[in-house]
Amino acid sequence: MDSLLSSDLLSRFAAIVGEANVITDEKEMAPRLSENRGLYHGRAAMVLKPASTEEVSRIMALASETGTPVVPQTGNTGLVGGQTPSEDGKSIILSLERMNRIRDIDPLGNTMVVDGGCILADIQKAAEDIGRLFPLSLGSEGSCRIAGNLSTNAGGTAVLAYGNTRQLCLGLEVVLPTGEIWDGLRRLKKDNTGYDLRDLFIGAEGTLGVITGAVLKLFPRPAGHQVAFAGVPSPQAALQLFEKASNLCGTALTGFELMPRIGIDFTTRHIPGVRDPLASPHPWYVLIDISTNDSAATAETMVQSLLEQGFEDGLVEDAVIAASLAQTKALWHMRESMSDAQKPEGGSIKHDVSVPVSRIPEFMAQAETAVLAAMPGARICAFGHLGDGNIHYNISQPVGADKAAFLARWREINAIVHAIVLEKGGSISAEHGIGQLKRDELASIRPAIEIDLMRRIKRAFDPAGIMNPGKVINV
Repeated sequence: MDSLLSSDLLSRFAAIVGEANVITDEKEMAPRLSENRGLYHGRAAMVLKPASTEEVSRIMALASETGTPVVPQTGNTGLVGGQTPSEDGKSIILSLERMNRIRDIDPLGNTMVVDGGCILADIQKAAEDIGRLFPLSLGSEGSCRIAGNLSTNAGGTAVLAYGNTRQLCLGLEVVLPTGEIWDGLRRLKKDNTGYDLRDLFIGAEGTLGVITGAVLKLFPRPAGHQVAFAGVPSPQAALQLFEKASNLCGTALTGFELMPRIGIDFTTRHIPGVRDPLASPHPWYVLIDISTNDSAATAETMVQSLLEQGFEDGLVEDAVIAASLAQTKALWHMRESMSDAQKPEGGSIKHDVSVPVSRIPEFMAQAETAVLAAMPGARICAFGHLGDGNIHYNISQPVGADKAAFLARWREINAIVHAIVLEKGGSISAEHGIGQLKRDELASIRPAIEIDLMRRIKRAFDPAGIMNPGKVINV
């Protein structure tokens, strides 16, 4: 592929990281030019793989000097096109894959300092090795990297107990679009010295700077852990069971996931090794995760008491409690595979939304009515984190429908679902970010002053407009 940037400029960029850490071959670059669902495909002049914050700084300084757009990329697991370059071929992809060091661990202070390119699963393992827990957990944790998690303020399965990635970070190191380095790697839980710059970069999707390091919070590893899987008659019953779980378990309730029968059908049909844990089908299911700092017996007692109350009140129709670590992993694997299990069923129109927890049942009912009225035969596979209000409202194409024609209605169906989300006081992006997919919609639904403030911040941090252009907000 011929580059739109001069060979002299490309050579100057390459010299910063060394020729061995540059990719210009079109085939080698190809996996980095498309996002996971194939919605966006871009072009790039080259991929640079720096090994240090200083090299990132030099790259950004040269980009600022020459007006070269830079697209930061970590694990390329994003779902809204935030990590995909534009089609004009003028951008450079800056990959953090070589910046994967765990710089320091402080068990007493419950902190870990890491490079931005550390894989999430490696961070989890490093915490486990010293008897600590880093609770962020995602289906892509084996390949996603922490700078990307921070840049999207990723959620995952433990938000109910531990919060989003924002709540799991104490400090950042960031290279600005100008090449300047902000060292904010503070390990303090209390620091009220002016504006919290950290919070500007978390969730900014690489539009304000490149996160090259982070101070992460660690937690004691739970002494007791128990998972249960229950069939329930409706989302309303699931919500009532969640209320009981919250009252009974308090902060020990670390996960409460909602799944539809169709999702179980898809996973058992298409995901190897997955089987239905219950003897007969049910309309809806919940996965309940309880972790205690007390003992395994306490977690077991909590789960049993909760299920007994659920049976007595007609909220639970059948249930199973994991009897081993293998069964626990199997139950979570079924939940985490639900999105991938839709792929063999044809096209899927996705929504990553959140509504107030108490309004989830009414949202589900209204959205189903509206979607089926617009698209008879559509198969709704709505699942997610009932405990924090985040629902992945996914819609598989009708059986036998034309995939391309179905996907062509993506924006139309999004508009139907998002209108109901907003009417319920919810958000059109719960944990995946804005990227390219929801950029224009964001500008249309937020108050004018809010959009104007975002643009002012963008211009202040990135006056040359080179930092992941075209993502989140147009300036």
